[in-house]
Amino acid sequence: MTATVVNDRVNDRAAAAGRVSVPRGYRFELVKLVSQWRIRLLLLACWIAPALFVAAVSRQSTLPTDTLFGRWMHATGWAGPLVMLGFAGTWALPLLTSVVAGDVFASEDRLGTWRHLLVAVRSPRRIFVAKSLASLTVILLLVAGLACSSTVGGVVAVGNQPLVGLDGHLLAPSDAAGKVLLAWVCVLAPTLALAAIGLLGSVALGRSPMGLLLPALVALAMQLAQMLPLPVAVRLALPSYAFIAWNGLFTSPTQLGPLVIGIVVSLVWAVLATALAYLLFLRRDFTNLTYDGSGRRAITTGLLPLAGLVALTVAVVAVATPSVGSGIQQNKVQRSVATAFAHLYRTQTEQLNRPDVTEAQLRATAACNKGAGHLAAEGPGNDWRCVVSWHLPGVEATGQAIYQLDVTADGRFVADGDGPKEVNGYFLVRTPIGDAPNPLWQFDGNVELLSTPPPKG
Repeated sequence: MTATVVNDRVNDRAAAAGRVSVPRGYRFELVKLVSQWRIRLLLLACWIAPALFVAAVSRQSTLPTDTLFGRWMHATGWAGPLVMLGFAGTWALPLLTSVVAGDVFASEDRLGTWRHLLVAVRSPRRIFVAKSLASLTVILLLVAGLACSSTVGGVVAVGNQPLVGLDGHLLAPSDAAGKVLLAWVCVLAPTLALAAIGLLGSVALGRSPMGLLLPALVALAMQLAQMLPLPVAVRLALPSYAFIAWNGLFTSPTQLGPLVIGIVVSLVWAVLATALAYLLFLRRDFTNLTYDGSGRRAITTGLLPLAGLVALTVAVVAVATPSVGSGIQQNKVQRSVATAFAHLYRTQTEQLNRPDVTEAQLRATAACNKGAGHLAAEGPGNDWRCVVSWHLPGVEATGQAIYQLDVTADGRFVADGDGPKEVNGYFLVRTPIGDAPNPLWQFDGNVELLSTPPPKG
């Protein structure tokens, strides 16, 4: 009896001595990831390519005006990282999370190395934690590369100039720098959600290519959903909205409501998907060398809880927010267009060396309709028309300008000047960095989807 107890204690000590701690496992998994040629190539690309791209585009005569802040890439270096952020949220980040998180567990299935890893580490729990942290570290390095590289490329190529916000007001370079950094930090939340979905797919589907593609497919489906005229509650309940909601940082006052909801929803998705991946990983049979994932378990333990989360978040957002329908309403569009026009009118006045005028003196208002007044003035569409009116000190006549608007389902709009040409037509104005198009000719704006009271005064 005594000998048995002694042997058990010796075995326990040997097992404890042979266990690999989480920090050691994390370093081992991180080295394994970084040693892969495709990960090294991605790191190199993310830290170099954005700077070259932003610098090259900023030097071109034709700018990506269909991209948010693209029309300002000649004017300031802070527009470049925002253009890159829009591209990253749509394409780059979903693909990066697929390559890293979507393959971190499946690679062991393809190589057949689970038995060796389990013998070395002796704890599926520590293996899961180490792999998850290693993949998260690589993803953060990739995102940091995109942000830093595009910022350096923009500032070096164009300069540290003020940035025009989405309501026409000028952001000082220091303010623009802080908001650009904050915007990149905010998209980490939906990136974590996609990374967690990648972990779930990698665990649930084994060596199947679908596990690798899952984050990209989920992101694509959510992007398509954001393009549809969905109710506000459904739109905000998807983590993909956090890739768009950073737009609200560049208005005054900032539109924080949708951004906060998008971040919270994304973090909830990240926690739930990671927990589901953890439970599936602990339940899998490592003795089966031909394991290809459990389709039924992937649906019951992975897909159904996430679908239930969507329904729950839609209900919570619908109750917590006052907005209904598309969130794009006539009074919001009119207020956004009038505010942006007033700010940009002051910019134009300065560039044309005219007497300064304040927004309060202009008293700009907008009257907008949709479909030439034959349709209800709400919802997205390219058939919005606005007539902006304003007043100048000492002038009795009221100035008016016409704009054609293309309003997208996420609240962004592009206003295209339709006369008079002396006000919002195309002509060049003198700026400190050279000639530039009339700021009132075309401009971007943003309609907050959540209901907000009109500004006082």
